[in-house]
Amino acid sequence: MEESPAVAWLLEPQEPSVRYLALTQLLGEGEGHPDVRAAKAEIGAKGWAARILAKQKPGGWWLREENLYRPKYLSTNWMMLVLSDLGLTRSDPRVRRAAELWKERFAKPDGGFGSDGSKKSHLCIVGNTARALIRLGYEDDPQVRSALDWLVKEQAENGGWSCFGSSGNLDSWEGMSAFAAYPRELWTRGIKASVEKGAEFYLHRSMDQQGARYEPWYRFHYPVHYYYDLLVGLEFITALGYGGDRRLAGAVEVLKQKRGGDGRWLLDAAHPDVEGGMADWYSKHSAQAPTPFSLERVGKPSKMVTLRALVVLKRLGEAQG
Repeated sequence: MEESPAVAWLLEPQEPSVRYLALTQLLGEGEGHPDVRAAKAEIGAKGWAARILAKQKPGGWWLREENLYRPKYLSTNWMMLVLSDLGLTRSDPRVRRAAELWKERFAKPDGGFGSDGSKKSHLCIVGNTARALIRLGYEDDPQVRSALDWLVKEQAENGGWSCFGSSGNLDSWEGMSAFAAYPRELWTRGIKASVEKGAEFYLHRSMDQQGARYEPWYRFHYPVHYYYDLLVGLEFITALGYGGDRRLAGAVEVLKQKRGGDGRWLLDAAHPDVEGGMADWYSKHSAQAPTPFSLERVGKPSKMVTLRALVVLKRLGEAQG
């Protein structure tokens, strides 16, 4: 890929996570490339990941040892999801300490993952935890493999999933994202069949056609936590190899239209970015509302959103200039 102004911006040295990811995911440089090695070595020493790790407690957790899930979005669960996106792995002892604690505390007897105190697994947590652990280097861990089997088993007949037990919703995307992160050579026949069913579920709905138009889906975010938007959908569906499907056309057009004249995308909002019933619920239960967490400023060009959008376009074979 030619080094466009937007890519050059991502390669700036101030944020080594973005530089590392841009070098490997956009420019196709291997792990042995000197620039890649240098950027990766700096991830835990400066920038976003370093600032997150600086707040980690000696035992491996953030904020509260007794609960790794709450408060949202500042406790251990949420910090680990972000760190897994930033290029760190279990090779960093701080990350390994947190990952082992997280995995042990969230593992459930039914084979998946759930939050502290729960007796059974929950879709959003299973998918998010499995995806993050895979990225952190735990793809061969038995609990991770068990969690992927749980996702296969819990898939609805129509190919979707739901966090709350219905027949499937577009915003229950975490299973597909976990499969996308899992090395293809490790897929079982069950995972392959689950991915095919899940892809058809999303593509049949053009990635956004389910009920009335829901505006938060058309705003791009980072971190995404457990919320869906069109960039989230395009990320996993293209990673799974379905970028050539014509039913993506509408979602891809939204992605292109949101690109600024300088080639960058904005951070449109920070979660919780909700409307309708969920917004009403939060207004009545403010004490339980999550605390927004962002690495970048809302309304400004976002390196994480721009990186993710350019990766999608690369998979689609689109020009990046």
